[in-house]
Amino acid sequence: MKTPILIRRAEPGDADAILRILGETYEATWKPELSAEAIARFESSTHTSVYVHERLPFFQVACIADEVAGMLDWREDFIDALHVSPHYQRLGIGAALLRQAEVAIAEAGYVRARLETDTFNLLARAFYGKHGYAEVDFYPDEEWHSGFTTVLMSKDL
Repeated sequence: MKTPILIRRAEPGDADAILRILGETYEATWKPELSAEAIARFESSTHTSVYVHERLPFFQVACIADEVAGMLDWREDFIDALHVSPHYQRLGIGAALLRQAEVAIAEAGYVRARLETDTFNLLARAFYGKHGYAEVDFYPDEEWHSGFTTVLMSKDL
């Protein structure tokens, strides 16, 4: 039986769960690829906490059995963040959040959805490719300052 996924608007009480998910995906995906300097810079910053508190009213969360398992943030035609806790990956949560974003972006009048990942993130690139996204540009990653290359991906809606 497929696990039911509830996607809803984030509430103030979800902030800690969202921060946990962002921390888990940082540890599993980015930290192993970062330079020691980039790790120190990121871990001493308040960037993630500030981001969550500023954008929380716009986030959507995916819940399984009342636990926040994933999060989504989009603006205009751009998906800023789509994260699923490593404990809940491969259950269709990422696909459900992606569909949610695409529907909302189309309903807002945009004809394509865009997002970014990094070249080293082969799992994300494969996931988005499986869902119809094409790699349309490559440029230096300015977020991590660790020599990464960002991949811009796009899908016509």
